[in-house]
Formats: sequence, C-alpha cells, structure tokens
Amino acid sequence: MNDRTITTLEFDKILAMLSENAESEKTKKSINPSIISSDIGSVTQMINEVDDALTMLRFKNIELGGITDIKGHIKRAEIGSMLGVAEFNEIKSILNRKRMLSNVFDEFEADEVELTYIPVYINGLPDIHYLYKRISETCDDARVLDHASDTLLRIRSKISSEEEKIRDRLNDIIRGNNQKKLSDSIITMRNNRYVVPVKVEYQGEFNGIVHDLSASGQTVYMEPMAAVEMTNQIQTLRDEEDTEVERILYQLTAETAEAASELSKTDDSLHHIDMVFAKAKYGNKIGGTKPEVMTTGGIYLPAAFHPMIPSEESVRNDIAMDEATRAVIITGPNTGGKTVTLKTVGLSVLMAQSGIPVPARDGSVIRLFSKIYSDIGDEQSIEQSLSTFSSHMTNITGILDVADDDSLVLLDELGAGTDPEEGAALAISIIEYLLAKSSTIVATTHYPQLKSYSYTREDVINASVEFDVDTLSPTYRLLMGIPGKSNAFEISNKLGMKPAVIERARNLAGRDSSDVNDMISALERHTKKAQQNEEDTDRVLKESKALHSELSTALDDYRAYREKLKKNARDQANRIIKDSEIKAEEVIGTLHDMKEKGAENIQDHEIIEQKKALSDSYHQEELKRTERTEAKEAIHPGDEVDVLSYGQKGEVLNVEGDEATVQMGIIKMKVELSELKKRKKAKADRPVARRVGKSHVQRALDLRGERYEEALNKLDRYLDQVILSNYNEVEIIHGKGTGALQKGVQKFLKNHSRVRSFRGGAPSEGGFGVTVVEMK
Repeated sequence: MNDRTITTLEFDKILAMLSENAESEKTKKSINPSIISSDIGSVTQMINEVDDALTMLRFKNIELGGITDIKGHIKRAEIGSMLGVAEFNEIKSILNRKRMLSNVFDEFEADEVELTYIPVYINGLPDIHYLYKRISETCDDARVLDHASDTLLRIRSKISSEEEKIRDRLNDIIRGNNQKKLSDSIITMRNNRYVVPVKVEYQGEFNGIVHDLSASGQTVYMEPMAAVEMTNQIQTLRDEEDTEVERILYQLTAETAEAASELSKTDDSLHHIDMVFAKAKYGNKIGGTKPEVMTTGGIYLPAAFHPMIPSEESVRNDIAMDEATRAVIITGPNTGGKTVTLKTVGLSVLMAQSGIPVPARDGSVIRLFSKIYSDIGDEQSIEQSLSTFSSHMTNITGILDVADDDSLVLLDELGAGTDPEEGAALAISIIEYLLAKSSTIVATTHYPQLKSYSYTREDVINASVEFDVDTLSPTYRLLMGIPGKSNAFEISNKLGMKPAVIERARNLAGRDSSDVNDMISALERHTKKAQQNEEDTDRVLKESKALHSELSTALDDYRAYREKLKKNARDQANRIIKDSEIKAEEVIGTLHDMKEKGAENIQDHEIIEQKKALSDSYHQEELKRTERTEAKEAIHPGDEVDVLSYGQKGEVLNVEGDEATVQMGIIKMKVELSELKKRKKAKADRPVARRVGKSHVQRALDLRGERYEEALNKLDRYLDQVILSNYNEVEIIHGKGTGALQKGVQKFLKNHSRVRSFRGGAPSEGGFGVTVVEMK
C-alpha cells in the first residue's frame, strides 16, 4: 500500500483515531500502515480476535490501563544494571493487568460466553505472579518499603529517632532567649541540614553555620552548632540507608532478570491485546461490523458509510460487485457523493485487511487485495489546469505499470482536466488496459460516453449518485446498475428557462440521447420502487417480530396463570378432602364407641377401609381421570376391581348393561365398565385377632411442646397403636421451631421397621411443621 493511497483515502486519519483508543504509547506508535496485511490467514486471525473483543465489550467495559513498555527494563536487568522503584512499578503494573485479565476471562467462561481467539494470549503465559508479590513487598509507588529487610527497618527507625531528637533540640533553641534573633520561629531544611532563620544583624551573635541567604538579604539560614553533630549522625545513617536500598534493588533486579523471558512474553501479549481492543473500541464508536474476507470473489458492503462522516449525517448505501464484475463506473453531479463512495470502498478494504470493523451492516464480504492504488484529486475545484491533468496522468501511469490481477484501483474523475472528447477516450482506454490485466476498478466520471461503455462488456457495471430535480440537490444515494442521467433540461425548466429554448435544445441533443435518458429515468423509477418495497418489507418484518414477541409474552403469562389456577384448585381440593377426613374420623370414633357399648356387628377392618377410602383420595390433582381399560373384561357382582377413572379400588355390587354399581369405601356410585379393571384375588389370610384398646387412636400425633426424649417415647408408643389400628398413613406434628425435634422424629422413623416411608407435609397439611408417615 503506497503512501499516496494511504493519504488520498485518508486512512492515516483513521489510524490516528484508532490510536486514541489504545492505552500504551508503544501500541499507539505501532498503529501505522504496517498493520495492513495481505495474508488471508493473518487477516482472518485479526478479524476473529477483534470479534472476540467486541463480544466482551458488549457485556462490560474492559480496562487495560497499566500496560506499558517494559522491554527496556528487561534488557537492563539482563545486563545487570540496577532498576529503580519507578521501573519496578511499571513491571508490577503490567503483571497486575495480566492477572486481572485472566480473572475477566474466567468470568466470561463461567457465564458460558464463547471466546475462542483472545484468551490464549493470557492463559498461555507462564505464571510469574511471585515476582509481582516480591515487588509489592519490596516497594510502593515512591520508595523501598521499611520492611523490605530487617537492616533497612533498623536504619530507618534509628533515623526517625535521631530526627526527633534534633527537632526537640532546635525547638528548645527557637523558644529560648534566641527568639529575638530569629526572623521566624520555624525549623527548615537547607542542603539536607536542619536550619533556623536568623536575622542578618544577629548573625555574629548566633552560634552556628550559615547554609543559605534569603532573597531579601535580611535573613540567613543557620545550622545551630548544637545540631551539627546530630545531623552528621543522621547523614551517616542515610548513607547506610542508601547502601541497603541499593542492595535490595540489585537483588530484586537479579530476580527480574531470571524471569526476563516470561516478562517479555507477557509484554508482547498485553500489547497485542491492547491493539485488538483499540480496534474493537474504535469499531464500536463508528458502528462497524465484522466482515468476511476471501481471497476471491467480489465486494459486498450493505448499508455502507464513510467512517469519518458523523453517523447522523451519513447516507448509507449498498455497494455490490459480484465475482464477475471487474469494474464499476460511477456517474453523477458534482458534490453528489461519488468521491465519498470511492473512498468508502477503499477504506473498507484497508480497514478489513487491518482487522478493523468495517463501516457497513452485518454480512459484508470483502475480497483480499495485495495492492491498492488510488488517484483522487480535488475534483470540486473550479480550476483544472494543465499541471493538474499532468499530475493525475503521471500518477495513473505509475499505477498502470504495477497493477495486476490482485490490485484494487480507485480512480476519481478519470480523464478530467482536458478536452471532453479526448478525456473520455483516454478514460475508456485506461479502463480497458486495467481490465486486460484483470485488475478490479472503481472509477468516477462526468463523461456520458462511459455510461454506454458498460453495456459493451459483461464485466463492467454502471452506478450513479441520485439527484433530486424537485429540490435541485443531490440525495447522496447510490444506485447500483443505473448510469447517471443528464438533468440539464429538467434543472433549466425548474429555474424558469423558456420552454421553446428547452425544446430546441432537446432537438439538438438528438433522439438517441433522449431515449437513453428515458431509459435511465425508467430504471430510476423501478429502483426507487424496489427500495420503497424493501423499506415496507423491513417495516412489516419489524412489526411482525414485535407482534410475535408480544404474543409470546402473553402466552407465557397465560401459562403461568393457568398453573396458578391449577395449584389453587389442588389446594382447595386438598382442604375439602382434609375436612372430609376429619369428619370421617369423628364418625369412625363414634362407631368405635358404639362397638364398645355392644354393637359387635361393626368390624374393625370395615371401619379402617372406609377411612382409607377417604385418605387415598387426598392429593389427587383431578378427581376423575381419563384412564380406560385396553381390553374388555367380564365383570360380575362380587368382583374386586380398580376404578381407573378415580384411582380407587372397590367391589362390584351390580352390573346393568355397560354400567356397574361399585362400592368404593363409604362411597357407592355407577361407573362405566370401561373404567373398571379386575383385581387378582389375594389368598385368604388367616384371621388375626386384634385387641381394640379402650381409647381411639387419632390419625395425627401432636408433639409440640414435648421434651426431646419424651417426644420420641411418645412417638414409639403411638406407632404401636397405629400398627394395631391398621392405619396406612398418619401425621406427626412436631412444629418448626429450631428443627431439632423434626430431625429427631425423622431419624426415629428412618430406623423403624414398620415405617415404609415418610415425607414433609404439603403447605395445606402444615408444611415443614408436619411429617406424613406411610406404614407398611
């Protein structure tokens, strides 16, 4: 990429804005035209790394402060030159930034954000965090720390003690009889010596050594003789301090030299990451996107814009060249945007080959070029002198000598500055020569001869910048495939030119010219209509997406509301069944009392079976199910059956047609035969005589308020009674409290041989304050 191309396309300004996003001065200096690559592997790698950075920036701002160039410090350490505190702080800063970036990548990995290309620059570095700790333990931002060594701590403690003694001695002097001899009652420093300000007229009377004179000449700064020896002692200690500090820094320098290779790799990686994020941050600012770069093919830049034009002012255009197209010729009026379009193409290619997001919508495709040449002058200038034409021709001549099939050539106002007929012929000849060398060309021109040129070749297409005749101003919209037409007659008419004059001009222009303009006008109308249809389609698509989102939200709300209704229904059903169960217990209790008083015909198993019929219906989400038998069975009175629709067992009392009367516990009802499934008859068990206690056993045991040991004893006795009563399920009420009683109860139940299982109570049963026990 030659310097003229970089300058005329203003890529140097893009690089200057890019460097503003870098942290390190070293990175800023490396942002120059050398970052442009023509190697597909390097370009693809750069683009993918920047895409990783863009992904990270979408989630959070990535801080890279503290990245500085430490290569010079590393070299000094390797040759044995002592590093100072400032150099060590820069090394510590870059090691700290490496550690922080490593943590950031870990966070993204934990959040399952896919990053493929950047983390390796940090995760692949050797671990030298120990050096960061050594530097932190040795020095702060300004000096070596007192605790860097025991010797340094002892010396500095001694210095502090001696300085305190001097201050006390000098305070005695300035507060004593010498006050009248002093200009001010203060202690200050001159030449690292403690001095007091003495009036010049008392200089001979004050016992001390002069170290300085005030600007006015009225005050001399004298070190009292009483402090001289003490200051000398402090100076000796300071020399010892300097020696110890130097020893510590040399030792730390040697440790740094041992990690020189690791530090150098860290420096390279962090500066590379600084470069990547500079590109990503700049891309974010201009609204750039990731391009796809290929070694063959054309150029496709949807909604492209010039990156240096403010976003709110730029007009976005689709720029498309397929693989078969080798040249695009753009025509249109001055100040219509032809040159901006030309520069947009060139900058997009340069930015893509530098790994910078391109100024276009997602989906852009750019062919890789090894060379980019441009000839862009000040076509807006009124003066077009021979020297200007010569300058352009000299530059184009150089381009023709070196251009090849891997070159992109950008030519602005090709052939301008000379006779129109000769200029048009020269322009066509230059384009034909470059096409013969298979170069890719984008050229702008005013010459009408080039409009028809594209129709003679399949590898050349026309394009134009639109002009609004009604407002007499350009719209800056690019029309691909349509040549620009002359608007002279329309403009003249809008400006009030006499119709007779315009009509005469049309006749002089010739019929062919009129037909071409009519054809161009028709193409413009169809293009505008297509653009309007595209805009309408985009609008309908956005409305459809919004409606879909709204319907999805409504559906989610409906499903949540439906689940809420189901839960409320289940809770209400459970409450009803629970109330029925309590009433049944009261009835059964009454029956027990009756039995004890002589009603021998009521059997225990009948009472328990009736109670269980109620208990088994508890927790059913729907009372009636849709289950049916797959095969018809012969059902007869006296058969034991499963009532599939209610999930209960029962006994058939009578069969009439397709229905049967079934006794389910205390409930008798008619059901369809398809809802019944015969049960296998169990072997008759030998009757077991059970003794019925005098007191009725309740279905729930309340242990609240009981002591731990007494509660477990009570639970043990209760379970014995439950076994005798043949209960299938009971509740143990232990309350919530600290949870100790709950744990004790459940531990006891776990080890009980007759307990099948247990669970925490449902909200309608008392929640965590109740344990429901199922017996074997």
